[in-house]
Amino acid sequence: MPQVESIHASKEQAEPIQQPLHPHIELLAGLTHNGAVKKRSTNRDEEPQKVQVEPDQIFISGAHQHNLKHIDVAIPRNKLVVLTGVSGSGKSSLAFDTIYAEGQRRYVESLSPFVRHYLDKVEKPKVDFIYGLSPAVAIEQKTVSKNPRSNVGTITEVINYLRLLYSRIGVRHCVTCGTEIHTHSANEIARRLASLPPGTPFHLLAPLTRQSSETYNALIQQSIQEGYINARVDGRAEIALAKLHLEEDREHSIDLSIAHDTVPAIRDEAWNESQRATLKRAMKLGGGTVIVSLDQGQEVVLSEQARCALCGTSFPDLISVNFSPNSPFGMCQTCNGLGTQLKVDPERLIEDPDLSLMDGTLRWFGNVRKKGVNYSTSVLFALAQHYHIDLETPWRELSQHFRDVLLYGSGDEQIEFNLSFSQSNGNGNWTHNRVETYAGVIAEINRRFHQTSSEGMKAWYTSLMSQQRCPTCQGTRLSPEVNAVTLAGHNISEIGEMTIDRLLSWLDELYETLDDEALLIASEILKETRQRLQFMLNVGLHYLTLNRPAPTLSGGEGQRIRLASQLSCGLVGVLYVLDEPSIGLHARDQRTLIDTLLQLRDMGNTVLVVEHDEETMRTADWLIDIGPGAGILGGQVVAANTPEKIAEDEASITGRYLSGKLRITSPKGTQRRSPTRGWLAITNTALHNLKHVDARFPLGLLTCITGVSGSGKSSLVNGTLYPALTQVIHKTQEPAGPFESLIVVEKLNKVINITQEPIGRTPRSNPATYVGIFDDIRALFAGTEAAREHGYKADRFSFNVEGGRCESCKGHGQYVVEMHFLADVWVPCKECAGKRFNGETLAIRYRERNIADVLDMDVQEALAFFADTPKIARVLQTLHDVGLDYIKLGQSATTFSGGEAQRIKLAKELSRLATGRTLYILDEPTTGLHFADVQRLLDVLHRLVEFGNTVIVIEHNMDIIRNADWLIDMGPEGGDKGGYIIAEGTPEQVALIRESHTGRFLGEINL
Repeated sequence: MPQVESIHASKEQAEPIQQPLHPHIELLAGLTHNGAVKKRSTNRDEEPQKVQVEPDQIFISGAHQHNLKHIDVAIPRNKLVVLTGVSGSGKSSLAFDTIYAEGQRRYVESLSPFVRHYLDKVEKPKVDFIYGLSPAVAIEQKTVSKNPRSNVGTITEVINYLRLLYSRIGVRHCVTCGTEIHTHSANEIARRLASLPPGTPFHLLAPLTRQSSETYNALIQQSIQEGYINARVDGRAEIALAKLHLEEDREHSIDLSIAHDTVPAIRDEAWNESQRATLKRAMKLGGGTVIVSLDQGQEVVLSEQARCALCGTSFPDLISVNFSPNSPFGMCQTCNGLGTQLKVDPERLIEDPDLSLMDGTLRWFGNVRKKGVNYSTSVLFALAQHYHIDLETPWRELSQHFRDVLLYGSGDEQIEFNLSFSQSNGNGNWTHNRVETYAGVIAEINRRFHQTSSEGMKAWYTSLMSQQRCPTCQGTRLSPEVNAVTLAGHNISEIGEMTIDRLLSWLDELYETLDDEALLIASEILKETRQRLQFMLNVGLHYLTLNRPAPTLSGGEGQRIRLASQLSCGLVGVLYVLDEPSIGLHARDQRTLIDTLLQLRDMGNTVLVVEHDEETMRTADWLIDIGPGAGILGGQVVAANTPEKIAEDEASITGRYLSGKLRITSPKGTQRRSPTRGWLAITNTALHNLKHVDARFPLGLLTCITGVSGSGKSSLVNGTLYPALTQVIHKTQEPAGPFESLIVVEKLNKVINITQEPIGRTPRSNPATYVGIFDDIRALFAGTEAAREHGYKADRFSFNVEGGRCESCKGHGQYVVEMHFLADVWVPCKECAGKRFNGETLAIRYRERNIADVLDMDVQEALAFFADTPKIARVLQTLHDVGLDYIKLGQSATTFSGGEAQRIKLAKELSRLATGRTLYILDEPTTGLHFADVQRLLDVLHRLVEFGNTVIVIEHNMDIIRNADWLIDMGPEGGDKGGYIIAEGTPEQVALIRESHTGRFLGEINL
């Protein structure tokens, strides 16, 4: 590790050292003969300070990005290094915003100005210098892609290899008759003829094709002139061309006789060459096709083109791009390669099945009782009269036939419409009598949707629709011609639906069945494909399919996909920076992920991982603990050593958890609760891989849904239970996965899904606004004596409206300056100095602080400042309780991680008045949480339950799992091998179930 000869007396007060433009110049200028780096001082009278840097490390000096306190830290090269610490301590600021950002900046600056013009600009991080920095690659948690055309196969490029494989050795089938289609060259046909038994007679014929401007008889005369004598017309016996005269107004087939021959006993090269020449001549005349006629009426049509021998349908050559749904030939023409179509959804048309048509059960007609007589209601009355229907009957009690007529039309049945009503424009009465079929509501909506130019009407029609599987391609996105190409009985769409582990097995089976020629073509393709799939298997993604859309992947899944892709690249000497790759992984799969990280290290790379997983920490070669607290209380290196040494360090809270001196437990006095308040039940759920599961959830308890990745946890809870409950409790139209029945007791009156989606999409959104205290804070300022004297209202203290905000920057506090070949620079507004408000507004003070000062407070400071304002303090206390002391009240919502956004939402819910009848759903709330933060989260979840609420958590963290009241374990594996409930009960009961992976790990823990 570095031997520091002299250090700053106070690094907090040290001025940042400015680097010259090119980093290599700085390093050369700063190196002494013994390899030490001289740190330039801002005081000219002082001697340059020296830091001894070892050649086998990356050394960071004076890092002061965000909350980092001018820290010095050494990272051993070619090791697995874990950065840990409480949330907000500065881990990501060091790993991504300093080390990786500097690596990117140096790389970009090494390129020519012309090339840099087309690259993303990288801001220079706040660090004195970094020595020994390798080329850096970041593998973050960010969503892979929002493009609906992007999927696992395209991200990993595995699909590119499979497309190439199918284009090279795939077997085509005619989409009309299903016949196998093969292409044959003249040489190949000659070899097949030579393989026939000696003495076998054969006849070669060329099927002639008439041009559109040519007559049949002209074609015959041309053949005679070229020296041909006989032909077969319309499949009849061979006849002399000179005797032929065909009727031009009828279609004919003309097969020109080319040669009669017999396979000789000795097939020498001269005979073979003669046959090749004859075949080439025949195929030229036949447009690439030749007919080989054998004894006893046997005939084979062979072509060098992809043409069906039975029906004559032609197909283009197989090239890999044609297997893409983004290519004109490969895409399904009905859905343009998307696999879905926006169609009217009958379920969205029905407002409430217990209402009658008069009371508005069908949204298209609305409340007929209130609307009165118009064109659409007149149609409804005519239909009711024709079918003898009482319009006061609830929808669910109407006959299925009448409901179908309303929605889908009357088919061929004629209906008498006698329509008469007053026109809304006041132009008198309108009457119309006719007898005709009825098209139905769905057809009418579709027609109007495509005809209207009104954006408002389009939006309303769209609210009645949903994305539904394309009827032509059945969701495969590919054309019928592409799906008709198979390998070992499977087309490429079916391959895309296989899980990664099943696909690997299929490729092994395919390898064993290929002949020598196909194997010669495919062996290298198979090798590359298998390698990439194996890497995905190693990082715990065995349950994914290649067709899985990219927008549906979690951040952890996306990160592990990128990790697998990097492994397949085989780079050496690279610094890899990863952000919690263990997110979303069950304890069963954690070991394989760690082995992958070690493999990346052993290839000759430095692997720097921001991580909170205990097993990963213990496996690391070097552990760096950042802290000790969050925000302004963090930003320092608390400990940097081997995991064993840090476990002995009393100053490190991480060390105390690793040593067992601290342990995550339920709040004091909390005992395991029993399911005594009833159950919430949902039956026969079948979304994705769920195997018609019946599930029940105890009310008033903390329930954990567990299981390996892809076992069906999210499909059950987020995809089925939550939307089904919102339909019943909140009367929403949110689509739910298929299920049979939902049993909801009256003890629930609200369901809330606390997701990791951002709390706002723009920089103007902030925590104070989201949790609802900014209005109260502005009211306090508006209530001051100075504000009343000036007549300022609460909106004066908003940066979103004119009046109080700085108009120079429109309340942003900064503006961007384009630097062309350098990174764009965000410069504080000169008018307001970044405070976002004008001088008159900032002059108003509440307890010696202006509104900008308050927005710049972190939660901990604000909690003390507003301690005597109960309404604000109560909300701030909940932010403190969920471990968000370090975030600022006015911090941009776009800067928060998914885990931080989820905890802000959780704090908002905690601040509400407790009803005791709410169901809370959280998906992996421990994402990004240190041991100490998990303890806080667990306390909060138990507090919600103590209020009488029900909490359902999807979680892999064993500390949360073992402290839950009830477990539902899904599995046994992911993908097709999952979708069952393997075990349910208390953690002690689940620990006894041998078939449960979760139970096995619980059995190893002291519950």
